[in-house]
Order: sequence, then structure tokens, then C-alpha cells
Amino acid sequence: MILPENFEGHRRLSQEMALYRTRSAAVYGIDAHLIDVEVDMAQAGSSRDFITVGMPDTAIRESRERIKSALLNSGFGYPTRSVTINLAPANVRKEGAGFDLPMAMGILGAMGVFHRNEKYLMVGELSLDGVIRPVRGALSMAVCAKKMGIPNVVVPMDNAAEAAVVEGVNIYGVRHLGEAVSLFTQPDRMTPVLPRTLSQIAEEAAQGLDFADVRGQTIAKRALEVAAAGAHNLLMIGPPGSGKTMLAQRLPGILPPLDFVEALETTQVHSVAGVLPKGAGLLTSRPFRSPHHTVSDAGLIGGGSGTPRPGEVSLAHNGVLFLDELPEFARNVLEILRQPLEEGKVTLARTNMTLTFPAKLMLLGAMNPCPCGFRGDRSKECRCTGMQIQRYIGKISGPLLDRIDIHIEVPAVPYKDLRSTGDGVSSAVMRERVASARSIQNTRGFWNSRIPSSVLRQVCELDASGERTLEMAVKKLSLSARSHDRLLKVARTVADLAGEAQVQAKHIAEAVQYRSLDREYWAA
Repeated sequence: MILPENFEGHRRLSQEMALYRTRSAAVYGIDAHLIDVEVDMAQAGSSRDFITVGMPDTAIRESRERIKSALLNSGFGYPTRSVTINLAPANVRKEGAGFDLPMAMGILGAMGVFHRNEKYLMVGELSLDGVIRPVRGALSMAVCAKKMGIPNVVVPMDNAAEAAVVEGVNIYGVRHLGEAVSLFTQPDRMTPVLPRTLSQIAEEAAQGLDFADVRGQTIAKRALEVAAAGAHNLLMIGPPGSGKTMLAQRLPGILPPLDFVEALETTQVHSVAGVLPKGAGLLTSRPFRSPHHTVSDAGLIGGGSGTPRPGEVSLAHNGVLFLDELPEFARNVLEILRQPLEEGKVTLARTNMTLTFPAKLMLLGAMNPCPCGFRGDRSKECRCTGMQIQRYIGKISGPLLDRIDIHIEVPAVPYKDLRSTGDGVSSAVMRERVASARSIQNTRGFWNSRIPSSVLRQVCELDASGERTLEMAVKKLSLSARSHDRLLKVARTVADLAGEAQVQAKHIAEAVQYRSLDREYWAA
């Protein structure tokens, strides 16, 4: 076919006037993927003046009215020709109002308000007056921009602090559509948001709750310290008012601080879920999640309609998931915890995608010894029948119980301890001991709760006395193979806290105390 003279020049001119491309990103799981927003205004006279293609959801299809009002109210006007917007790749579903800003900027570019500039990735929801609202997953989008070699990212001002933790990318926070346009027309007038340095992050030590405020419960405090030192899961059993929740809330305060990689992962999950505090940057304290017992399986493990969102298990990544009144949770909800507790991740399979969310956490459970809560209490009589108690206890299945390393009893606090004025061991002191034990584990390359089976015997080598103690405990408590391994791992942690290179009989004996409730509550 013979093309007209200077055809290429006319085509380029036409595209520059009516075709414009901006870049954005869509979040799937906790990772963002690059999306090209192509705006075409070449089809004049069409009865449908705003068409969006590329598998948009309802929020994106409704962006037409938001964008039109924002452009008019910001003084930019609205094109008289029809607008066709393609979100590429077209075979991937796009969700959310975060495409409002790149679509509006694409329309303005096609109108000739500014020249082509593809060195920016943009995201933001538009109000009718042009104000830019925050979105989910801004941190993941900044990470995506860095991977794809895009040097500049434009995000709502409320998301700027979280996105700015990504080094090597210029983050521009904008409050209004007019500011985003000024970034293209007058780039020298805007400066990128400065990220916080690691030293600044380290100085933001959270003033958490202190174990010194807890009266009595010496054994429970010790068990929590062992759990923190080895990242072990723990279950507390005791009557109402014995301090189980009070103890649980103080556990994050003795855990080692998040390093930069952990903080980045944790912030990314919270950003995608939309629960990051407004204007927050990098999270510096370990998360503590405590869902109500009415939570659904999707709320706990993640999922939902459309693109799956992280659940409470992933929001507790690198922190603590506290399940109070454990038997009150639906059994199917509890059973789905088995995979993340074992693998440290959640895998959600859908028809068109499979997503993986991180879930390396400490599970902390609390429950009463019976439905009324007073079984074994000397001051109050328990009126529960044996059948009621077994039905209540039986909601915690054996496979789930095997994945909980430490089981402790938290009795009611005696009056003498309750009225004592002496200060208990502070969280700061406990945190130092935990950090020392974890530094020993760092040299091995894994926490004690995650010792691989292939090296368990080597890491937890026993002397003759320790072998006899372990054999007696396994036989007496009828421990499963998994429980046997977990007992060894807890003993290894006790030895690390004591600074001992070899696991000894006394360490095994203490670890056995943390499994003794198996027989008392579940053997029947």
C-alpha cells in the first residue's frame, strides 16, 4: 500500500494532539503491577462521549462523572470530543478509584495542556472539586515504579510519607489536580518528599505497655519471655479476670524492633489493606492484631469479593495475632490457621489468579478452662457438666494444638500479689534478654520456632540426662511427633536465654511444663 506524502509526520501530529498515555499501577496481593492509561480523543461526534475499556470495575466506570466535574471545577474545561480510555494490559481486571488521577491527566495531556512525559507513575482518587484523596497500596506502587525504572511517582499527599520510604524514586505528594498539572508545566516549583532516615526510624521507639504493671503471674511472664525469645506460639488458659489480655497486650513490647526489611514488608501489607494511619510513613512497631471471635474466615485469612485483600493473619505479619476467647471462634475459622502457622504465608486461589500474602507471626491465644470459666477455681464453683467442658475444649483441634508450642495456666491473682507495691520485671529488661537470645539464633539463620527438621537434632543436641528426661516426658504426655519437635525447640530457646550452648535436662524440664496442659485438658 502506498502511503500519502508526509503521512508519518501527520500521524505523529495527530497523536500528539489527541492521544496521550500516562502510567499507573494496580495492586494484586501486596505487589503492584504497571498499568498503561491510554487516552484517545480522535473519535469526534460519537454519542458515547466517555468510554473506558480494559476490564474496569464499577468504581472505574463511574470515574467519568468525577473526572468531568473535577476538570470543570478546577478551571481546565472539558473536551468536546469523545474520550476513549484503555487500561492496559486489557486482560487483567482493574479495581478502585485510584485511576482517577492518571485518567484525568491523560485527558489534559490529550487536550494539549502539557507535553508528553512518561517518566511519572500516578495514582489518586478525585473529588468533584479536584481534591485528591488517598488510596490503598501507595507503597507497593512506589516499589513497582522503582522496579520498572520510573523515576517519579505522584501520589495523594496523605500517601506521600509511606511511598517516600522507597529509595531511588522521587515521590511527589499532591493535594489538588492543579498541583499535579503544575508538576508537569512548572516542574521546578515542586520538590519531592524527603524520606525518613533509618536513624530517625530507630529513634521512634514506641512507648508501649510495661510488664512491670502486671502483678503476680510470674510463670506466665516467664513463658511469654520464652515465647518472644524463640518466636513461639502460646496459649493461655485461665479464669476471667486473671490478666490474660493484660499480659497479651504487653508481648509486643518485649519483641525485638523491626529491621528495615521487616518494617517495609509490614507497612506494605497495611497499605494494601487500607489500614495504615493517615499520613503515616514506615511502621516502626510490631503489629498487634486482636480480631473479635465473630470474624469470618475471609476476615481472618484474607479474601473477599473482587481482588482478595489481606486478612488479620497477614496484618499481624512480623507481629502478634491475639485470639481472645479462642473456643468462641468458629471451628472452620480456627482450622484455616494451620497453613499460615506452618508455612508463614497465606495462599488464596481464585479462578483467574493465585495470590500469596505474608503471614510470619506469633499466635497468642487465650481461653477459659470451661464455658463458665471457673473450673479449678477455689473461690468460685464451676457448674459446667463434663459434656459441656469437653465440647468447649474440643473446639481446639489436635492438629491446631500441635502448632502451639507453649500452653500455660494463668490462675486468678492472689490478694497478696494484687496489693503488692514492689515493681515487677520491666519490659525493658525482658526485651534485653530476648534480644540476646535472638542474637544467638541469628547466627544459626532462623528463629527457634522455625528450626528445619533436617537440622533439629544437631541444633538441639542433648546430653544423656536430657535424653532420659525427654523420653520420660514424651511417654507420660503421649506427645505426637510434631509436639516432640516443638518441645525440643522450646527447650532450645530456654537454653539460649540462659546462654547455654547445649540443651540440658533442666531446659527440657522447663519446656515440659509448657506442654503439661495437653494431658490435663485434651487427653480425655
